[in-house]
Amino acid sequence: MRKISLKLGLLFFVFVFAIEMSLFTALYVTLVDAKIHEEFEHLLARGNNHRAVLESHYDEITLQHVVMMESEAETDVAITNEKGDILYFSDHIFPIAKRWIDQTKLNDIPYDGKVIQDNWKNERYIATASPIRINGKITGYVYMFQKTSSIQRMINQLKHHFIIAGMLSVGLTIITIFFLSRAITIPLIRMKRATEKLSKGDFSVRLQVKGKDELAQLGKAIQTLAKDLEYLKKERNEFLASISHELRTPLTYVKGYADIARRPTLEEEERAKYLSIIYEEAEHMQKLVKDLFELAKMDQHSFQIEKEPTPLCLFFKKIYEKMYPAFQTKNMSLVYRCDEDITVHIDQQRFEQVMMNLLDNALKYSHQGSTVFIDVRMEKKNVMIMISDEGIGIPEADLPHIFERFYRVDKSRSRTGGGTGLGLAIVKEIVEAHGGSIYATSQCRKGTTMIITLPKGDEHVHDITS
Repeated sequence: MRKISLKLGLLFFVFVFAIEMSLFTALYVTLVDAKIHEEFEHLLARGNNHRAVLESHYDEITLQHVVMMESEAETDVAITNEKGDILYFSDHIFPIAKRWIDQTKLNDIPYDGKVIQDNWKNERYIATASPIRINGKITGYVYMFQKTSSIQRMINQLKHHFIIAGMLSVGLTIITIFFLSRAITIPLIRMKRATEKLSKGDFSVRLQVKGKDELAQLGKAIQTLAKDLEYLKKERNEFLASISHELRTPLTYVKGYADIARRPTLEEEERAKYLSIIYEEAEHMQKLVKDLFELAKMDQHSFQIEKEPTPLCLFFKKIYEKMYPAFQTKNMSLVYRCDEDITVHIDQQRFEQVMMNLLDNALKYSHQGSTVFIDVRMEKKNVMIMISDEGIGIPEADLPHIFERFYRVDKSRSRTGGGTGLGLAIVKEIVEAHGGSIYATSQCRKGTTMIITLPKGDEHVHDITS
């Protein structure tokens, strides 16, 4: 992760550095141009001020006074007549002044003055010219000169300040990028370590995720994945343990009674008894394998549901007729009530499997002489199917778990409890595959009601009792 931190840091630095250098360069050029323009304007304004004084008092004393003023300043002055002949000038400026004055076209100088030398990079002086007009007639010119060394010094100072500011800016940028790249990569490092643990089968991953950005969402997704994998691992272990237990018991019976049945001294009557037990255990294993196969297909999404329009009342009448003899054998009553003209789209074979399982449970856990009710009715836009019995009921603590695989209310898993512990799990999967839902309500020693909700329906009542 140090590599990605370094890459991110370098990438950020290159972009930020490029932006900073562009901004610094633009700012530097703008400031230099502004400062140089300011120097030219200042020099021209100084010349225009002298021109104004001379236009009011054009005499020898005033001319000498102007020259004397400039001798105390950083600028120099030269005053000419209307033809460009130099009359008065500052010390040491005469050769420079004469060269530039001779090159100047006097007719091109406006009354507001003009910069006649602006090459501050290569020349020793910059210069301006301002015409002296008395009574509407040009009587001379005021030439102002300033050494370019002062401008160079000013620009060098400005450059020095910019270099210091740039170095500080780059340093602060590096520090800021260092902490920002660490702030970004530290969560990524934690996520990498978490995924490494997950890949090794350690699902006890806990990520402290804060915020709502993409990194936080990724962290939450990894945390959720870890919890889901941990849950699946636990479920798988429990599932395998349950299968092992469910298969071990009948296999123990089969092996034990087979050993006994093989004894040559065993009487035929006892041999038949033991062979009968072996057959029952083999049937139990066959049912268990069948249920496991059904659940495996559901988990792999290869479980096919082929829906077709089905009149529910006719469907339940067939279920009633099929189950009625079993209830009669146990001296129990089966009652169903169905609203007429209710048609739903279901897989009849699969849904018959649901009803047979639920009715078989009601028959198994109810007392002789009790009644099991099937009630089919419309509730708004849904069809409600309720299977109610008057049996032993389900404890409140067990009720939320009865649709889990291999869960049994009978914790001893006694053989008399019957079933594989997979029936209700299969029922739930089939009902949900139809777009419906199933839940249970129960009271101990008073009975249990299984409630299935499916889309669609109509009304009217039809009763058959036994």
